[in-house]
Amino acid sequence: MPDFDAAWTVSHLAQTLKRRVEADGAPIWVRGELTGVKRYASGHCYFSLRDDMARVDCTMWRSSVARLRSPLEEGSVVYALGHASVWEERTALRFNVSQVLPASAVGPAAQEAERVKQLLLRDGLLDPGRKRPVPEHATRIAVITSVAGAAVRDIITVAARRWPGVELFVINSSVQGATAAAELVAALDLLCHLEAIDCCIIGRGGGSKEDLVAFNDESVCRAIAACAIPVISAVGHEVDVTLADLVADLRAATPSQAAEFALPDRRDVEVRLDRARRRLVGVTAALLRARSDRVERTRDRMGSALVERVRRAERRLLAASGRLAPALARRVAGPREHLARIESRLLPAMRRRLAAVDAQGRALAASLNALSPLAVLGRGYAVARDPDGRLLRRAAQFTPGSPFTLTVSDGTVAARTEDSHG
Repeated sequence: MPDFDAAWTVSHLAQTLKRRVEADGAPIWVRGELTGVKRYASGHCYFSLRDDMARVDCTMWRSSVARLRSPLEEGSVVYALGHASVWEERTALRFNVSQVLPASAVGPAAQEAERVKQLLLRDGLLDPGRKRPVPEHATRIAVITSVAGAAVRDIITVAARRWPGVELFVINSSVQGATAAAELVAALDLLCHLEAIDCCIIGRGGGSKEDLVAFNDESVCRAIAACAIPVISAVGHEVDVTLADLVADLRAATPSQAAEFALPDRRDVEVRLDRARRRLVGVTAALLRARSDRVERTRDRMGSALVERVRRAERRLLAASGRLAPALARRVAGPREHLARIESRLLPAMRRRLAAVDAQGRALAASLNALSPLAVLGRGYAVARDPDGRLLRRAAQFTPGSPFTLTVSDGTVAARTEDSHG
């Protein structure tokens, strides 16, 4: 049994159809016969386009109707540019038209240009978001044009006046005729072999619509879009806009204007530099004044702070000196009393010690005196020594006639042995 819960509602069907029909936002050209043309007081216009097999209802809003060159005529065959959409309330296909051209007014060249334009739109090459800015101060510019035309002379004249130091690299190419498109593509391909090119000017010095066919060529437009540097289109035809103008990064009405777009005016640069110099001087002066004021304020604050700091130090020093004398007195009083007590005990101890030492000395002196040979001599004894100073203790040491010396208590006496009895 079918799953009726998954069934779409009519509104969901209408919304899905609308979303899918409008998914491709690129406008399209439709050829058909005008039928049912109605214009309302609001300014909007409603009609249908049909051929032998189909019909589509169309809407043209007031702003687009105002740009029509001639009124829409019932039964006429036209080319209509617009977007397909779906009217959700009736789930009906509608075509919102922005431009209408009579089929009789559109020749083969215009139809080919429109075909190429639709291809470029489809590929996003006409998207304004892909356009690159032209450098403000270009120094090397390539110029693709015919060296025999007036365009190159106009560009050189403007460049010499506005920015004399610029280098121009002129690449000769036909700008009309059967070989023009191929030569323009070859010249654009040559740009990749030139070093440090800032931008490129491609164009010619005006001409009829037939003379501009090369600048509507698909290969030329795609070569411009693929160029690695910004391209200024200067076809020199202010009324008609070529596809090269739409694809290029910037469109100029004339070659002279293209040179003005590509190059700054040295006088304007001098004015801007002088203005910038004055601003810089003013900003620098203001900055120096601000810094000087800041230094002055800092110095004043530092001076005041230093004076206050010195004053606080003086106050602390005075307070410390007032506390120091009593503290020193208290600190010295204890050791002084201690020294006095030690001194009072030390002198008696020293006297007693000296007396004891003196007594001991006397006792030792008496002992030494008792043991001294001089004391023995003093009691009447004498000491005999031979001439060599050896003591003579036994009688056998005295040989008759041998000299010797007698030491008595008050000196020595020379003697000689007369006889010895052992």
